[in-house]
Amino acid sequence: MMFPMFRRRSRQDTISTLYGTIVAQSRLSRFYRDYGVADTVDGRFDLLVLHLALIIDRLAEEPESREAGQALFDHFCQDMDYNLREMGIGDLSVPKEMQRIGQAFYGRAHAYRSALSVDGEAALVEALTRNVYAGSPPTPEALAILRPMSGKRYVMLGPSGSATCWRAS
Repeated sequence: MMFPMFRRRSRQDTISTLYGTIVAQSRLSRFYRDYGVADTVDGRFDLLVLHLALIIDRLAEEPESREAGQALFDHFCQDMDYNLREMGIGDLSVPKEMQRIGQAFYGRAHAYRSALSVDGEAALVEALTRNVYAGSPPTPEALAILRPMSGKRYVMLGPSGSATCWRAS
């Protein structure tokens, strides 16, 4: 190879593809049209964080994929930085906004993790109501969809070891 430093690593491609899939899933129109999630910047952010937090928590379950979870979070931060700049946020304000985004992500991720760690669905319904629906009670149909999607059985990477996926890349 003449220019190995210009070659993209396959791990970066895998992370980029996974992040793109998460973004596409969180932007499905049915969440906004059928399930009553607000089609606003905040509503879209909350759905993205919900999906991302679930996947990062899933990756953290296996030591071999923790690095991929960190890379996925780093990609999210880069994307948020880029989007803030695209929305016209000034260079001096971007770090402050990124701090707010980080706090929002970690707060929501902690709420979902805590809700999924207890038996019953009341804590999960409360976390979804507070974060995804901004405190407004969602319809029973929306909760019927979001509850199992957010539950312990929702695993994008499958039940078998995801480490195989990361070793292959």
